Amino acid sequence: MNAIDPATVAHNVAVVRERIEQAAQGRPVELIAVTKTFPPEAIRAVLDAGCTVIGESYAQELVAKLAELGPGPRPEVHFIGRLQTNKVRSLVDSVDVYQTVDRASLVDELARRAPGARCYVQVNVSDEPQKGGCLPGETLGLVAAASSAGLVVEGLMTIGAAGDPEAARPGFRMLRHLADELGLAACSMGMSADLDVAVEEGATQVRVGSALFGPRVRRPDDRAR
Repeated sequence: MNAIDPATVAHNVAVVRERIEQAAQGRPVELIAVTKTFPPEAIRAVLDAGCTVIGESYAQELVAKLAELGPGPRPEVHFIGRLQTNKVRSLVDSVDVYQTVDRASLVDELARRAPGARCYVQVNVSDEPQKGGCLPGETLGLVAAASSAGLVVEGLMTIGAAGDPEAARPGFRMLRHLADELGLAACSMGMSADLDVAVEEGATQVRVGSALFGPRVRRPDDRAR
């Protein structure tokens, strides 16, 4: 894991917030600090910099890091990685929001293990097979199923098309349109490279890691999320 310099992280948080403000033109957009693969010190650094929401992708890593944090302020934790149903039980005491609900079996397991859990439905707007998410045409049914199961669906989530940030714009626009059609306020979309485009297209949350902490050390089991 990379070494974390709190002063550098604080500076980077300020820079990213300025990018968000310029693109949002006065509209509130939440910064989620993606701390996956970074040490617990990364969580402490963003909390000290005034960022209270983090994103994590690996169940075992998340539980271990939260245990290492010790006393003091705790972040709101959003799970943003592909979630296997057999991992849900281990996460119920650690995760506040599940952002990658993409299939009926995961809805059922969350409803069983974490009744009333806050969640987002993940949509694959770029039609890239390596990425998680339901198809756009399946979104309505999955949102309805999650709500019927007692989950609190707060919004939709997606990962933009790879490459030039402009390539992600149509997908971000599609997600915002889907959310509006379903009466959902929240859109979690945009990462370090394409957050400006995502915010312009209506993101209410952006998920940022490398722009805050530097290059991420990739794990052998990393896949597009």
